[in-house]
Amino acid sequence: MSRTPGRRLAFSSLGSGSKGNALLVSASDGVTATRVMLDCGFGLRETERRLARAGIAPASLSAIIITHEHSDHAGSVFQFAARHRLQVWMSHGTFHALERKSHVENICFCRDGDTFAVGDLQFTAFTIPHDAREPLQFHVTDGNSKLGMLTDAGQITPHLTLALKGCDALMIECNHDVQMLADSSYPGFLKARIKGAHGHLSNDDAARCIEEVDRTRLKKIIGAHLSQQNNRPELALGKLKEAAKGSGAEIILASQEGGFGWMTVE
Repeated sequence: MSRTPGRRLAFSSLGSGSKGNALLVSASDGVTATRVMLDCGFGLRETERRLARAGIAPASLSAIIITHEHSDHAGSVFQFAARHRLQVWMSHGTFHALERKSHVENICFCRDGDTFAVGDLQFTAFTIPHDAREPLQFHVTDGNSKLGMLTDAGQITPHLTLALKGCDALMIECNHDVQMLADSSYPGFLKARIKGAHGHLSNDDAARCIEEVDRTRLKKIIGAHLSQQNNRPELALGKLKEAAKGSGAEIILASQEGGFGWMTVE
């Protein structure tokens, strides 16, 4: 996608965590605007409430993109999309896992390596290790800037670090602190799932990803999907700051209730 003078990429989280996830991405040049929601993990009314808080009318969305079928990412997608007549993108595996809940006709499919356009935004899908049918994550560009998203992954792989090369902004999972998870009251099978190769990234994993990824253009880092039981914001923030030391990148955390407000990528 070619550069467009005056176009600006912006993004905002409606909330991030095990109780629900949704990320808004917008491209605007003052004349036209494209708005896409990545994941729809809150209930119908709660999604509408959080959109209103972000200053977005559901009808102004161009599409919804779903990363995988787990309820905190796809809980109300078909109901919401049908109500507001929105296009939905997802992998075939995710669709088949959700098929019985589908009430939407305008469904588009993508897989690892696919690039597709929604208005003035161009998305590229890449596969990640997670315990879902065909989970994907995405990076997106408006032609001027690149935003990368990485949540719900069990481990850092060369494939995903390559996909996130050259991001101007990166939202990355900091699900748990390794010691807090080990000391928690969670049953053994759940601890094993979370810390397994197809589970969730720890603070240490996120830090390692920041260290390994090409940070030439990286200006903003957002820690996301923090466990409310097995992590603390100061622990996640400390690991990210240590990993990004010297880069000059702004670092914040996304919360379950508030997500984070609109941020621009210049």
